[in-house]
Amino acid sequence: MELLNGKETSNAIKDEIAIEVEKILENGGRRPSLTAILVGEDGASKTYVKNKEKACERVGFKSDIIRLPKDTTEEILLEKIAKLNADDTVDGFIVQLPLPKHINETKIINAIDPNKDVDGFHPVNVGKLMLGEDTFVSATPYGIVALLEHYGIKTAGKKCVVIGRSNIVGRPIANLLSQRGKDCTVVMCHSKTVNLKEETLKADIIIAAIGSPEFLKKDMIKEGVVIVDVGITRVPADTPKGYRLAGDVDFANVAPHCSYITPVPGGVGPMTIVSLMKNTLKAYKRKQK
Repeated sequence: MELLNGKETSNAIKDEIAIEVEKILENGGRRPSLTAILVGEDGASKTYVKNKEKACERVGFKSDIIRLPKDTTEEILLEKIAKLNADDTVDGFIVQLPLPKHINETKIINAIDPNKDVDGFHPVNVGKLMLGEDTFVSATPYGIVALLEHYGIKTAGKKCVVIGRSNIVGRPIANLLSQRGKDCTVVMCHSKTVNLKEETLKADIIIAAIGSPEFLKKDMIKEGVVIVDVGITRVPADTPKGYRLAGDVDFANVAPHCSYITPVPGGVGPMTIVSLMKNTLKAYKRKQK
């Protein structure tokens, strides 16, 4: 069993991006710029945005965070988005999800300029992904593919089972791995799937993205499977913080039977953030053409 170390892989990619940014500056260009809008005080969102800010500093990007109170109206948030859309010094921006319940997430995502949508959530970018066209790919699926490539894991002709059908992870990763060049045979499973265990037992690659702690058990996998665990949930534990982080996979019992598996944390999370950096650099380059 070998760990798919997202932290080490992402650091290697950050080094590559930093070198590219240095060349841009040496040639008289400006730093690529990423802005994040954070609404409210959600702890996980604040941590995630902070990590994105650190990643920007590491690779040499200009980074800004617009912090808004939880009771911010939808109209005010749309005004902020309109300003960022019109700002030529901003290459890409994200609106950190989830948003407070009184704000319509779909309306907010649709308001973002697709050319600055480095999260890859806008319908234009999702549609281009489905058609196999060049676009901004959602950061988590983008990171998963980069991690598999980094470790030389072959996907062509393999059966991949994706557990979860969210628009952020499940659907786009299923699409990516089935495209020409990746050539996986993909089965997407979800809460209504009948005999899920029968599907996972036949899988060469399993991507677990359902947000259910330790859902995937040893008796649901075959020997030598490759597992990518996207889940990360706080579960009560006797620790100073009162919790521990658990993935969607019963790691202790499953890992010994895998050829490769991602740890939680330290697997998919760092790859998601570095993929956002890659999308931002891509947005910058597009504007220079």
